[in-house]
Amino acid sequence: MIGPMRAPGSGLTAFPAVPGDVRLIDLAWNAITEVPEWVAGLAGLAELRLDGNGLRVLPDLSGSSALRALHLDGNELTAFPGCPPGLESLFLYGNRVGALPDRLPPALRHLAAGGNGLSDVPGSLWKLTGLESLNLAENALTAVPAAIGGLSRLRMLDLGHNRLTEIPPEVGDLPLTDYLYLSDNLFTEVPESIGRLDRLAYLNLTDNRLERLPGALGSMAALVELRLYNNRLERLPETLGGLSRLRELHLRGNRLRELPANLPDGLSRLDVRDNLLTELPARLPAGLRHLDLRNNRLRELPADLPDLDKLDLRWNKLDGEPEVLGRLRSRGCVILR
Repeated sequence: MIGPMRAPGSGLTAFPAVPGDVRLIDLAWNAITEVPEWVAGLAGLAELRLDGNGLRVLPDLSGSSALRALHLDGNELTAFPGCPPGLESLFLYGNRVGALPDRLPPALRHLAAGGNGLSDVPGSLWKLTGLESLNLAENALTAVPAAIGGLSRLRMLDLGHNRLTEIPPEVGDLPLTDYLYLSDNLFTEVPESIGRLDRLAYLNLTDNRLERLPGALGSMAALVELRLYNNRLERLPETLGGLSRLRELHLRGNRLRELPANLPDGLSRLDVRDNLLTELPARLPAGLRHLDLRNNRLRELPADLPDLDKLDLRWNKLDGEPEVLGRLRSRGCVILR
């Protein structure tokens, strides 16, 4: 591995001389503003880490046949030259790249091109059947084509912080397992097909314009965390009760007046602050430990509550001191009123 070195008297990091058979160059988080042309000629170079520098241009790396991983997050690149043919990981997050190359390496497995202001991506992207993670967050995308459903190995997808108005139903065809970020867009509905994502652990739909959720959401059997805050939801589907692996449910900043009678039994954290709740279900999950009820319209509480570790009741108008609070305090629950 080749690491950083200082140019004498300059205080800036300079590219060191390297042997021709070097496989890894790591010069991330230095003050490099230029990559010398000879780097493209290193026949054995497999990984190049240049994150967090001041790079504005790159040499043409299309002939670097051994290069598999290229890390360029947090630079000042405005364009990206031709990709090495065997590249498997390309990280371009937080640059100023206006367009991705029309021809992307067919072996690409990980692509992070968020934070660039992209308004479109090349059609070749949707043909990368070996892609496992895709990050296009913090761009200016207005649409995602149906062809996304062809990414047959995709496990992680981030489309948050764009200008998307529709979730293509073909998203339900993806083999997602780790996460799906769709936050901060302009969605007004979620397709029924999302229920086919029955291996997905984390779903984020925050900061949209959702007024309802499909009942198919209850088919997402592997879901562990669901974030829905800052939407326009007035009710939740009763099918949520079937999400046996769900541990966290975040509903802050909606228009909910009630919760489903049967919430998932394994739920440990429930955040419903900034809603319009006037009552809670008579039965809450026995494993619930953190319950945030701030800024609702509650006047009373159920006669029995789970063994909570923390209960936040601020900015409600409870009638008197419910007896259940005394029992919770005696168990050591932190109660904020």
